[in-house]
Amino acid sequence: MAARKLIAFLVIATTGLCPLFTNGQSQQRVIEILADHDSRYKIEGQKQPVITAKAGEEVTLRITAKKAKGRNRDGSIHGFSLLRAKDRQPVEGWDLMLKPGTQDFNLKAPGEAGEYLVICTVICSQDHEGMSMKFIVEP
Repeated sequence: MAARKLIAFLVIATTGLCPLFTNGQSQQRVIEILADHDSRYKIEGQKQPVITAKAGEEVTLRITAKKAKGRNRDGSIHGFSLLRAKDRQPVEGWDLMLKPGTQDFNLKAPGEAGEYLVICTVICSQDHEGMSMKFIVEP
């Protein structure tokens, strides 16, 4: 009987059903963002959306894009590009094209601490220029 309980415990622990064990895998933080029809990025609970991450932190961006007035030929309705604020240079790997619906992007925060800027790269409406937000990288 004790052996059955041990086997059941080990099965639960190694399949991930037990929150005490993660099979050596760290859980990546998920940041939920809305790229809205009014040409604004939004994060629930934030009036002015800001993403804060540690330098080199691996994060999952779960972005829900809602249709605006314009779209690219490839069907993208918004973009999500990360630029260094000090010189507006793009960060490699952070040029995302957003199609309608929800998409997950697994990314690594820049290794250099500082302030970055997220901008939309698809002309989504007349208010497209206002579609931006801050991304802060902490050491």
